[in-house]
Amino acid sequence: MKVYKTNEIRNIALIGGKGSGKTSLAESILHNTGVINRKGTIAAGNTVCDYFPVEKEYGYSVFSTLFYAESNGKKLNFFDCPGMDDFVGNIVTALNVCDAGLMLIDGQYGVEVGTLNQFRTVNSIKKPLIMAINKLEAEKSDFDNVINQLTETFGNKIVPIQFPVTSGPGFKSFVDLLTMKQYNYGADGGKATVADIDASVADKAEELRANLLEMAAENDESLMEKYLEEGELSTEEIIEGIRKGLIDCSLIPVMSVGGEKNMGIDRMLEVLGDIVPAPNEMPAVSDTEGNEVALDPNGPISLFFFKTTIEPHIGEVSYFKVMSGTIKAGTDLNNMNRGSKERVAQLNAVCGLTKTAVDEMVAGDIGATVKLKDVRRGNTLNDKGCEHMYDFIQYPAPKYQRAIKPQNESEIEKLGAVLNRMHEEDPTWLIEQSKELKQTIVSGQGEFHLRTLKWRIENNDKVLVEYLEPKIPYRETITKAARADYRHKKQSGGSGQFGEVHLIVEPYREGDPEPDTYKFGNQEYKMNIKDKQEIPMEWGGMLVIYNCIVGGAIDARFIPAIVKGIMDRMEQGPLTGSYARDVRVCIYDGKMHPVDSNEISFRLAARNAFSEAFRNANPKVLEPVYDVEILLPSDSMGGVQSDLQGRRGIMMDMSSENGMEKIKAKIPLKEMSSYSTALSSITGGRASFSMKFASYELVPTDVQAQLLKEYEESKQDED
Repeated sequence: MKVYKTNEIRNIALIGGKGSGKTSLAESILHNTGVINRKGTIAAGNTVCDYFPVEKEYGYSVFSTLFYAESNGKKLNFFDCPGMDDFVGNIVTALNVCDAGLMLIDGQYGVEVGTLNQFRTVNSIKKPLIMAINKLEAEKSDFDNVINQLTETFGNKIVPIQFPVTSGPGFKSFVDLLTMKQYNYGADGGKATVADIDASVADKAEELRANLLEMAAENDESLMEKYLEEGELSTEEIIEGIRKGLIDCSLIPVMSVGGEKNMGIDRMLEVLGDIVPAPNEMPAVSDTEGNEVALDPNGPISLFFFKTTIEPHIGEVSYFKVMSGTIKAGTDLNNMNRGSKERVAQLNAVCGLTKTAVDEMVAGDIGATVKLKDVRRGNTLNDKGCEHMYDFIQYPAPKYQRAIKPQNESEIEKLGAVLNRMHEEDPTWLIEQSKELKQTIVSGQGEFHLRTLKWRIENNDKVLVEYLEPKIPYRETITKAARADYRHKKQSGGSGQFGEVHLIVEPYREGDPEPDTYKFGNQEYKMNIKDKQEIPMEWGGMLVIYNCIVGGAIDARFIPAIVKGIMDRMEQGPLTGSYARDVRVCIYDGKMHPVDSNEISFRLAARNAFSEAFRNANPKVLEPVYDVEILLPSDSMGGVQSDLQGRRGIMMDMSSENGMEKIKAKIPLKEMSSYSTALSSITGGRASFSMKFASYELVPTDVQAQLLKEYEESKQDED
């Protein structure tokens, strides 16, 4: 393979909803450009892009797969991305390292929920987007209807640059508005015969070309002047206008293809090579210090590793983008994240499982290498003297959780290692060893996402696992002031133990005045503050401790032990054993013994005094509540609203977005465990949702009573 210059490289993320035909289109691209001799099929499990065992088992893409095509003097790097929303992390990765997205739209169904979700992802990353209406040969395909849907949904950004002479089973020709020629195909697709436009669609072609000229001219002042003066632009000028519009994200060109039958692929590759911005035409990426890194092939070598996988018959493969410089095989580089040195012995252009060795790669190119010693996803390898590091990929928050454990307890360590490796391969699989819940929690984007994880663990690593309902990280707090004292006294020969602590607890609220006087019964307690400690809790909330001891009732050297005793109970609240938060404590009196007092005595005294005061302060259990945003078709609104009510959800807002309904609600985490499955069932898989932690709120009285009962029963079982 020749060494392609930066301006000859195009990096494109191939995206689209489930079933839009991305993998079949990829096969046609590879066959059309001579990379493969025979097209594979998803049914046969022999496609280039779906080569992992789990993908063959389930019949859908799980990972984004890199492949390339050489066309008209350019190298086009593609990522075939999964269509299911559960695997959105792969789309996010691909879009961040690419310079444009090519979104396939099913010509039969038009705008679907997957279309909207992926559009929002592209929009949030601010990448150029091109659309291709695929499956135009299908029975129910209707190009004009889909264009109308796209325009209604995404506005006047939608600009057809091709349209079929006929869509449906008769699809075999389309008009290209850039060349104003008609491209005709035989039954097996392949290479087009270029002809003049058929008279039956000539008027439509003129009308759509006029719209294209206007949209292209709007992106460049000189082009607009020429268009206004002459009413025409050359093909090269139209392409220049489209490319500038793509960089500005101000237009979305739409092409016509029949991916499975290899119709329109040859022309699509030509158009992509012309209109997709080269890597050095896109806004520069900034490193972690905020410095823009120019995609300069003559600059210092800097590689960003965005993905690592364990691949069949190869082992660990590390994928990278050349952010700067020109890398040659055998180059020694510094790992900026891990402080180690690495030799990049091999450079490979990638077509799925096939890796083709190349001698060098320039800034903007994407490739892979193997047998690195100490490189992880997100690492940067630099030449000597180059200090760049990168962290520009932001992944979506998880929305589905399960606790996981091995069926054989002896395999706990092995499972931990496997899970960490899985997170390296897909960073949206999050792994947490929860000290609080005493569970290993795996989080992902949905039920299918975690089902795929389980399949891989059991089939690839031979560790049988089971999923459990994750415990909920409740919190405990108090709602009024209370006091208590406790004397710890123990004598068993020799020096004993003695410590007595008097304290008052009350709710912590930011901005409250400092404590002054408390009244319990007929007795007043005046606080004389000598010292104040503000302790932010790791699990959220605050603990504020005031030392109000006067007259030397307790020596200052025992105060740290008292604080530790209070913290013991903050870490295991008396109601449910959950973490406590937002408490203010005044230590105002106590007693000590000149011989028997020690740190453990005051720690135990403080622990028991705090526990008693906490119970007397009208304690409440708090539960995590999440902001949930649901995107759904209007005909499912009633069912979704009814389901939310059953989940103790509170509707916050309803609106419309791109032809879909959007609901914003607050829902307790306890009620979200099976939500992705339920929502899919209610809406026929046409809805999606996202969730983000909002706050801790008081649980209803009946829920608290049930939680306290369950906690007491669990303690009895342990005894």
